[in-house]
Amino acid sequence: MIDIKVPTVGESISEVTLLKWVKKDGDYVERDEVIAELESEKATFEVNAEKAGVLKTGGAAEGDTLKIGDVLATIDETAAKPEKAEAPAAAASNGKAAEAAAPKKEAAPAQSAAPVASVPNDIKATPVAAAIIADKKVDPKSVTPTGYQGKIIKDDVLAALSNPGKVTGGKALFNRDKRSEKMSQLRKTISRRLVESKNTTAMLTTFNEVDMTNIMAIRTKYKDKFKEIHGVGLGFMSFFSKACSIALQEWPAVNAYIDGDQLVYHDYADISIAVSTPRGLTVPVIRNVESLSMADIEKKVIELAGKAKDNKLTMEELQGGTFTITNGGVFGSLMSTPIINLPQSAILGMHKIQERPMAINGQVVIRPMMYVALSYDHRIIDGRESVSFLVRVKELLENPEQLLIGRDPVKSLLEL
Repeated sequence: MIDIKVPTVGESISEVTLLKWVKKDGDYVERDEVIAELESEKATFEVNAEKAGVLKTGGAAEGDTLKIGDVLATIDETAAKPEKAEAPAAAASNGKAAEAAAPKKEAAPAQSAAPVASVPNDIKATPVAAAIIADKKVDPKSVTPTGYQGKIIKDDVLAALSNPGKVTGGKALFNRDKRSEKMSQLRKTISRRLVESKNTTAMLTTFNEVDMTNIMAIRTKYKDKFKEIHGVGLGFMSFFSKACSIALQEWPAVNAYIDGDQLVYHDYADISIAVSTPRGLTVPVIRNVESLSMADIEKKVIELAGKAKDNKLTMEELQGGTFTITNGGVFGSLMSTPIINLPQSAILGMHKIQERPMAINGQVVIRPMMYVALSYDHRIIDGRESVSFLVRVKELLENPEQLLIGRDPVKSLLEL
């Protein structure tokens, strides 16, 4: 028997949560096959079988907290591999059975593929629930999930179908039920770090607004060609990341942090991008944004966001950012005061683009405007630096041609 122990995932991490058993007790597993998914306070990772054999899961259940070094499962490597039924032999001995099996084989992919197109990636549902949602054309957002970690189960969908137009999930009117759910390791870490950030930094927030007319015009004009050449869409995050990377070099205090009695400055921009997932907020890092092209940034954003939603981010991808950008606008937020992502000293908040009347050259015109917010640690960053940084970001976004060389092309031509 071989013991599979909870691996060490970081110097400061002493316990993890068992998210899911990929293999069941008594299953035969091959070497290096994934048997379980664990969640630490920073990331989700997989545990692989060290040898081929029969898996014994022991007493750990999904949702349990385990210490580093605990025995997660055992593998009996002496157990014989089970023999699989031979399909050709069955087909040769019984022609009718083979004919009956053929249509089932063709029907299976269609059945499993149907819900994939109907249920968004950010909504979790069991296969049966997803199939009903697809078949009955139910809006997943109208279903109240009651499964583990917010997963939609079959009964949730049936309850929504049997009570159209009533309280979501089929609950009775004036319902006063309540339920308790154990906090995940990630949620515990988010809670601790947010409180720590509020209590240990002298946090202030400064606001401004950006006229998004020019950026939106560029996207409209070049989005098809950009996607044809680079294989990714042209989003807003690349413009904001590039603008921040330039402004961070001009105002280095915004890109610094406190280490004991030292101020640590960075000559590069490793920008953390806040990504909301069903499990909570994660903040993967895009390295050396100042050296990346717009297409490189967009590809990295898609890659990291995909990994975050699939719980595939590594510890390296979550550590070491020097500045953070968060976009509450995707949820409809018009204005907010984002909290600093420790140990960083500043965070930029993007918000919803909304048409508003603006006074331009004495005339009232309608422009697509976005409020932007910069929360900063006043121990490191003074008001002049924070406001000037945000004004510089605004200038770069309203004049996107400056993103190429970091300054006005006409002034560069005239050497002004």
